[in-house]
Amino acid sequence: MKNLFILIALSTASTGAIAASAFSDAEDAVSYRQHSFQLIRHNFADLGDMVKGQVPFDAERAKRRAAALVSLTTLPWEAFEVPGADKAESSAKADIWQNLQDFKQKAEKFQADAAALNTAAASGTMEQIKPAVMAFAKNCKACHDKYKAD
Repeated sequence: MKNLFILIALSTASTGAIAASAFSDAEDAVSYRQHSFQLIRHNFADLGDMVKGQVPFDAERAKRRAAALVSLTTLPWEAFEVPGADKAESSAKADIWQNLQDFKQKAEKFQADAAALNTAAASGTMEQIKPAVMAFAKNCKACHDKYKAD
């Protein structure tokens, strides 16, 4: 039990160090998270266009986009914890770092929504996909409204 406690303490304490080692500096971390969000936006926009009827529904493409979102939605978060990332120029509001626990919860919900969207897309039907797309979009907007400038 003591060893488990030590392991948990070390892994928790080293999270910032691990994130910091993945980036050369805060600006690199900002670039990484911005590019991650661009990939998320690209894949989600295609699904959104299908749901809105702006492009023909393609079940196989929807499955690929949803599967990509499962992975992509795990990417940007560590870049918010790099030392200095809160000071680097970006559209992220300072509220992120003042409410980091809430921000992390929204990130976890975002990832859960991506997983639910992936499950819905596996059905191959718009009836299953549309509500999952709407839930994903709602959570995305809620985070943007609170934590993103512009």
